[in-house]
Amino acid sequence: MEALFTAVAVGFEAVGAAAMIVGFAVALVLGARSLARHEGGQAAFTVLRTTLGAAILLGLEVLVAADLIRTITSKPSLEDAAILGLIVLIRTILSISIQIEIEGTLPWRRALLRSGGQMIGDAVARDRTAGQQASAARGSTTPDPRGG
Repeated sequence: MEALFTAVAVGFEAVGAAAMIVGFAVALVLGARSLARHEGGQAAFTVLRTTLGAAILLGLEVLVAADLIRTITSKPSLEDAAILGLIVLIRTILSISIQIEIEGTLPWRRALLRSGGQMIGDAVARDRTAGQQASAARGSTTPDPRGG
């Protein structure tokens, strides 16, 4: 049974790492699309930073879950509990720091609770809306000589 839980924990770790990797790719794409729409470097950087931060938050949340599963299902010792506590503390401080950097406010002062996945979804939705607005603006003006 312990082997099953170890495999589940490894699966969670893989999902956490994948969330960060995929989030990085999504952040790059959204930042590049922002630049392509001529929204300016500052807007593109903000999109990139916000989306990447959200992906890291999501990955950290999943990695904490993996650590909890691994520790709870193993033969507990005082040393394992202390190590888990330290890892969770470090990841929690990182998460709070990233969230403050992204949102500019303390997490517990936000009106709505937002997870890393919800923040990535918001960034994708904003990108889609901006792309539709840019397409509509191009359609109502003279055609782009580049064929776009």
